[in-house]
Amino acid sequence: MAGFDTHTMFQVLTAALLGGLIGLDRTALGQFMISQPVVAGPLTGWALGEPLTGLVIGGMLELVWVLDMPIGTFVPADSTIAAVAATAIAVIGSPGPMRLPEVGFSLLLTTTMAPVTMFADHLMRQRNAKLPEFAAAADGVTEARVAIAHLAGLIAFFVKSFVLCLVLVPAGLFALSWLVKLPEVVHRAMTLFVTLLPLLGVAAVARKLSIRTMDRYLLIGCGIGAACVLLLHVPMPVAAALAAAAGWLGGRAYGT
Repeated sequence: MAGFDTHTMFQVLTAALLGGLIGLDRTALGQFMISQPVVAGPLTGWALGEPLTGLVIGGMLELVWVLDMPIGTFVPADSTIAAVAATAIAVIGSPGPMRLPEVGFSLLLTTTMAPVTMFADHLMRQRNAKLPEFAAAADGVTEARVAIAHLAGLIAFFVKSFVLCLVLVPAGLFALSWLVKLPEVVHRAMTLFVTLLPLLGVAAVARKLSIRTMDRYLLIGCGIGAACVLLLHVPMPVAAALAAAAGWLGGRAYGT
């Protein structure tokens, strides 16, 4: 990246505004699932001119954090900010066609910042928890106070996501500018990281769901698929269909 010129700053601001708006969908407003990484990533990439990069980043982060939901007092990692920031860093920092080392480096940077986003979310929840006290002031609850309290909560969540993106994206771009100076082995490591991350996501989903019965589907399907490709040289689409059918039939045979 040559530097923080006017165009770059405009792109950073665009990403931060998107992060603030999409971040409202997590818990504060709507909850239309737009905030899910698999949607937030492509939207950010489309706004910055590279939707494919956003789709790859969003899909990977979706696999990793798909079961982390903000239910009750649990505050999960802000996967929306991670998807928006990682996409912005990869697209702005490496203009042109998607390059896996930059994608891997962007993912690594934003996922390591998960504790920071969780802490910011926790602080914002504590702050918004005091809004009912404002609405129920000494002179009683009024419609105007309730409306102001709701609006203040929305603004607070928007500002939280906006500021996080406004800080993370330039910091990530600065760090990404050093990637080209690192040895080639680091670039290969980033490419390998991107390649293997979906496997980690699938494993995390399987572990969290504790799918004992699905093990049969997975084992039977993987075995059939591997045999079709390696031994019979069946085309990949046909092998995938056969593996899915074998897993389903095997599961029914086991009574699942």
